[in-house]
Amino acid sequence: MDELDALQQRCLLNLRRRIRDVEAARQQEVCTRLLKDGDTLSYHGNSEEVGCYVAGVPLSKGNCYFEVTIVDTGVRGTIAVGLVPRFYRLDHQPGWLPNSVAYHADNGKLYNGNPVGQQFGPKCSRGDRIGCGIHFDNIESGVANVFFTKNGKEVGSVEVGVSAEGLFPAVGMHSLGEEVRVHLGAQWTLEEDDSAMMVDSHEDEWGRLYDVRASGTVLEYTGKGKSIMDVGLAQARHPLSTRCHYYEVEIVDAGEKCYIALGLARKDYPKNRHPGWSRGSVAYHADDGKLFHGSGVGDAFGPRCFKGDIMGCGIMFPRDYILHEHAEADDLEPAPVQNILYLNEEEEEEEEVEPGQEVTRVTVFFTRNGKLMGRREMVVPPGGLYPTVGMLSCGEKVKVDLHPLSG
Repeated sequence: MDELDALQQRCLLNLRRRIRDVEAARQQEVCTRLLKDGDTLSYHGNSEEVGCYVAGVPLSKGNCYFEVTIVDTGVRGTIAVGLVPRFYRLDHQPGWLPNSVAYHADNGKLYNGNPVGQQFGPKCSRGDRIGCGIHFDNIESGVANVFFTKNGKEVGSVEVGVSAEGLFPAVGMHSLGEEVRVHLGAQWTLEEDDSAMMVDSHEDEWGRLYDVRASGTVLEYTGKGKSIMDVGLAQARHPLSTRCHYYEVEIVDAGEKCYIALGLARKDYPKNRHPGWSRGSVAYHADDGKLFHGSGVGDAFGPRCFKGDIMGCGIMFPRDYILHEHAEADDLEPAPVQNILYLNEEEEEEEEVEPGQEVTRVTVFFTRNGKLMGRREMVVPPGGLYPTVGMLSCGEKVKVDLHPLSG
């Protein structure tokens, strides 16, 4: 009897072990023709075969939404984001086979268990976030209401059949160079969507955004961050003037390297150059505390800056300053100013000036946490000097106040 009990106990233990093994296998994410590095997926096929990733855990009431940020659209931008059954064929894009659904970035179409898509929403490009989630109110009936978002704003929804195993987050890619970041723990609510709608008004403050996403007053780097050509640049729509002569940047997240630069630049400044690296610009760089003034070689200037630090940049204008006539017509003519810093009569290094060009010099100053770090004189280019922020490593995020002295 004891031997029989022992045998039964061993059988029971083996059964439990097999169940645990099966459960563990079910928790494993799978992918083919994609290289996974942390939360980054990149296509590693020959552009003739689909690469597909399927997460190891289905969406649930406690984790009902995920997002994918497009780092690079590659050759064709054939990136799909959606939900699939557990044992989905990895040589097919999500949405092509039954019981799967996906929003495709290259054409904005929705594929719902069919290789022929239907027009659904806008196309998506580099820096965009595609989100996918489930409203779990009526999922007990075997039908899930799946919704998709673009940059936090809901695009639309569709009903999809769901099995007892659930629906698993999936990403498909189909051309060289495509790369995304997957955020399986992302959160989304209607309130967040409303705030995302308000973000658009803040984007009007920026004349140029390259590999940078504006969310309210926050700027987030969305580039690759792999070489010095991957600079993310944000340039304000209007130059500094006697009416608005100073702005500030708070480092919300230093990212991997804190390659964050704050400064001023001409309007036609190259998009793949950090502020300060090229002619017509000057900038204080957070990672090394150096000042770059129209050169790729910086000068020792101030302390390094980290998460939580506030960097400021402004101009000491001469009392008779008038914005150069080449400025845009919608730029306001400077009004009389009170409580502003005026230029001291100091001579510093010369800027390159075209023969016969009328020259106006100003003194640019930088601050760190409210303390003056130093000054640099420079020539004002035609059109003025525009607040310009540069970023160059993944995860960097700053909060910008273009009018800290107003009110």
